Amino acid sequence: MRLSGLDVGTTGTKITVYESDGRFLDSAYREYHVSRTQGAHEIDFEEIFAAVCDVIREVSARGNSPDAIGVTTFGETFALLDEEDRVLLPAMLYTDPRGGEEVEVLCTLLGKERLTRIAGTKPHEMYSLPKLMWLKQHRPDAWARARHALLGEDFIVYRLTGCAMIDYSLAARTMAFDIRKKCWSEEILAAAGIDKALLSTPVPSGTVAGCILPALAKRLGLSPDTKIICGCHDQVAAAVGAGVFAVGEAVDGTGTVECITPMFDHIPEDMRLYEEGYSVVPYVLPDTYVCYALSFAGGAVLKWYRDNFARYEECLAKEQGKNVYASLDEAAPKGPTDLLVLPYFAGAATPYMDHGARAVIAGLTLSHTASDIYRALMEGVTYEMRVNLDHLATFGIRPRVLYAVGGGASSPLWLSIKADILERTIISLAAREVGACGTAMLCAVSLGLYPDLASAKAVFVQPKETHTPCAAHIARYRKQYAAYQHMYAAWREVNHE
Repeated sequence: MRLSGLDVGTTGTKITVYESDGRFLDSAYREYHVSRTQGAHEIDFEEIFAAVCDVIREVSARGNSPDAIGVTTFGETFALLDEEDRVLLPAMLYTDPRGGEEVEVLCTLLGKERLTRIAGTKPHEMYSLPKLMWLKQHRPDAWARARHALLGEDFIVYRLTGCAMIDYSLAARTMAFDIRKKCWSEEILAAAGIDKALLSTPVPSGTVAGCILPALAKRLGLSPDTKIICGCHDQVAAAVGAGVFAVGEAVDGTGTVECITPMFDHIPEDMRLYEEGYSVVPYVLPDTYVCYALSFAGGAVLKWYRDNFARYEECLAKEQGKNVYASLDEAAPKGPTDLLVLPYFAGAATPYMDHGARAVIAGLTLSHTASDIYRALMEGVTYEMRVNLDHLATFGIRPRVLYAVGGGASSPLWLSIKADILERTIISLAAREVGACGTAMLCAVSLGLYPDLASAKAVFVQPKETHTPCAAHIARYRKQYAAYQHMYAAWREVNHE
């Protein structure tokens, strides 16, 4: 039986097809356009669905048509549909600035702490609910015609099956979901003036929504018996694909952004956790949760370095048929640097949530080289994730093992730096598309091919390399980290002035 994970991101959609025994079979990818102006960040859900159809059609044409398709998507962003299921307006991305005034209204009506405790997240305009309120106020003609407000996952599931379902983890990205009761919060929706009938039915991750619509199956080269399955938020899918199924485990995804997603078995009551920007999200196992510890500059800092300071190395690597990052890794110092980098090239994420923060490279002398700076950038991002892990520990969230995924996981140098600074075991994985793999695992369990996710993990999740802390480096990094912990506060006042 062929299982697929459909992973829908903000810039492109990828489908990955696996055999039920975990073997990779095929994949396809399509990009689409994002519009960013000073007052609006928008994306076209019709263009997203066209890309979804294209990638399904492509793998089907190569003889790898899936028997089940699980859907995972980015969060927060939603489409408004009319009674004929047409998209009414461009969709506001989570980075879109609109909705701030609506957040203040909700906090006034419900109280910030009450809203946070129900929804599991600090109120912010990035979430769906304040943007729905904004549309109701500022786009009344379109709002009057709206019959559905669907996020990425439930929009695609609805278009494929005619059933409007959203899993708990994605519903939690709306700021309208009760993370304890696992349902839409009547109290929050009433305060917001939003009709629950617009929203999809919340269901557990891995719920079978139904079979694909027959006419669509024919167009895409699929069997009409193809099952469509509600997956989860993309960060949760990465945790599933990494096999994070025990308290004390986490996935560390390093793409453009770095995100550590730990699993735990309680809802923290300390409001400081939420004030620091961490959100509590229902996970795929009963009575478990995850949160997201973020650095806005993960792999993005190395791309910045490559684009601005490594043009010669990039050209040379291409001539030799090598990866430029592998070449830069080889040239980097073999041990810790004496530089400290605050990696706020795109602002500070958790635990500071300071979008005005800016980067610093401290300690430079005439003796330092470009390779020193390259390694120091890796160290700086990792120090920032150590700050996050130390903060989470104060709330009883203490991951001991990190499964490394994403582009950053292809660098043994960076993984060894992470093991040394974080003082934890770092395990890289063989799967190329961990989120899609996790979604395929959800499909396998929901269809009864495996009794549970732990059984699916034994087949789908293959460790690649294990990195443990180097005793010779730990003392040096601890000293550097002690200084790093003071840098944000010391720089913040000067930076904002």
